[in-house]
Amino acid sequence: QESAGHIQAAGGKALALAADVSLRDQVDRMAAQALAAYGRVDVLVNNAGLASGDDILQIEEDEWDLNLRVVLKSVYLCSKALLPGMIARRRGAIVNIASVNGLTGLSEEAYSAAKAGVINLTQNMAIKYGRYQVRANVICPGTVRTPIWGPILQKDPQIFDKLAKWYPLGRVGEPEDIARAALFLASP
Repeated sequence: QESAGHIQAAGGKALALAADVSLRDQVDRMAAQALAAYGRVDVLVNNAGLASGDDILQIEEDEWDLNLRVVLKSVYLCSKALLPGMIARRRGAIVNIASVNGLTGLSEEAYSAAKAGVINLTQNMAIKYGRYQVRANVICPGTVRTPIWGPILQKDPQIFDKLAKWYPLGRVGEPEDIARAALFLASP
């Protein structure tokens, strides 16, 4: 609601919809509501995330499945719901948010495996649907200062300073960095 309010205050149109994007019926309902309100969807940004569990020997099956449902299955469901309209109009952009964890071994096995799946799914969609003028791209951020870090920050308030040493810019990413990349990839 807050984001929709900002968009509306700036003169844009926005509709806030709540859905569990790991459940097909809720995704289909959300897509139908968006299509009813706007007539079409030209841009889809898949950014649902969850990272729990850090050792394959410790992760329970339900926790593993939850990571894959929220991170990977959500991309499949949302894309499946909105891609047909993009293909029919021969216009659209799908921007998926993955992670550097999907590119290399950085622990968090369930999350990392799901993000690797997002990368591969995006590559396949780009190849398959590019001929219909539907673009699919993926962004693979490193550390980004978001609320998901809350529990870690409580334990280690200096975590971002420590992690900044890994990055050539000497800082971790900000949400605006990723938003600007997504905006560019969604633009013509």
